[in-house]
Amino acid sequence: MNARLERRLRIFAVIIVAGTIAGFAVSFALGRTSPTSMAVGVVYGLLISATIGGVELFVLDGPMRAWLGNLSFTANLIARSAIYASIIVIIQLFQPGEVIAGVPRQTSSGNFWFGFIYSAVLSVLMNLVFGIANLIGPRALLNFITGRYHAPVEENRFVLFVDIAGSTGLAERLGGVGIHRFLDRTFRLLTVAVVDTRGEVLGYVGDEVIVTWPERGGSVDGRPLRCFMAMRDALSRASGQFEREFGSSPRIRGSLHFGPVIVGEIGDIKRAIVFNGDVMNTAARLEELSRNVEGGFLASRAAMARFNSAPPFAVRDLGQLPIRGRADGIDVVGLDAPA
Repeated sequence: MNARLERRLRIFAVIIVAGTIAGFAVSFALGRTSPTSMAVGVVYGLLISATIGGVELFVLDGPMRAWLGNLSFTANLIARSAIYASIIVIIQLFQPGEVIAGVPRQTSSGNFWFGFIYSAVLSVLMNLVFGIANLIGPRALLNFITGRYHAPVEENRFVLFVDIAGSTGLAERLGGVGIHRFLDRTFRLLTVAVVDTRGEVLGYVGDEVIVTWPERGGSVDGRPLRCFMAMRDALSRASGQFEREFGSSPRIRGSLHFGPVIVGEIGDIKRAIVFNGDVMNTAARLEELSRNVEGGFLASRAAMARFNSAPPFAVRDLGQLPIRGRADGIDVVGLDAPA
C-alpha cells in the first residue's frame, strides 16, 4: 500500500468516526434520546460521513482534483457544496436510518424541506472552511484558530527551498501570462509530494516554493529528501504534457537546512504566520549554491544528522562550501543528478 492511499484511508476512518459521533450528538441535542432515535441518528451520521468522505478523498481530491483546482474560489465552493448537498438529500430521501432501525418512515413534507435547508447550509459552511483552509493552508488555519503562534515561539524546523530552474528565460519566451500559468501548473504538481510527505507549504516567492517540517515529523524516514525526489519524479512523468503545452518541461533545484526558527503571527490586515531566523537565510543561500552543483541539490549536514534513519537515497559528501554571511562555511551533501 502506497503512502498516499494509506494516509487517505486513515483520514477516511477518522471522518467516519467523527460523523458517527456527530449523528449521535445531533440526536441528543434534538431531544431524541430513546435508543431507537439514537440509532437512527448514528446510522445517518455514519452513512453521510462515509459517503461524503469517500467522494471527497477518492473523487474530488482524485480524478476531479485538476478540474476543481481550475475553478475560481466561488465556483469551486458552489460545485463542492452542490455535490455535498445532493449526497445528504439523497440519503435523507431514502431514510436508511428509519429502515435499519425498524421505525416508520417520515412522510411529512416539512421534514424534507428542513433536511434540504439543513443540507444546503451545512454543505456551504463545510466547504467554506475547506476553501479557506486551502487558501491559507490547513495547518495555518488551525494555528490561527488555536492561537499557537499569536506570541512568537522558537521551533526546530527542516526548511526546504525548491526553485524552478531557467524560469527567467522561460518568462521571456512565454510572456507574463504564460509563465504564470507554467508556474501555477508546476506548483500544483509539486504540492502533491508535499502533502504525501506531511510537509507544509510556507509560501511561494516568485519561481520558488518553501516547504517546512517540524523536527519530529521531518526526521521520520528522511521526509524532506523524499519530498524533493518525489517532486522530481512527478515533473518527469508530466514532462510530455508540459512540452506539448508550453514547449518546455520544468526542472527544479533545491536546498535543505535544519535549525531553530522564530515562528509567529505578524501584521494586521492580511495577518500571516511567518518564519524568521538564520536557518531561513542559510537555506536560501544554499539554494543559490545548488545552481552550480551537479544534481542541483544541497543539504546541510545539520539537516542530515537529524534524520532518524539512513538517507532514503544515495548522497555525496561535498565537504565544506563557502557561503555568504558565514565565515566558517557550511558542511553539505548532494544528491545524484536526475536521469
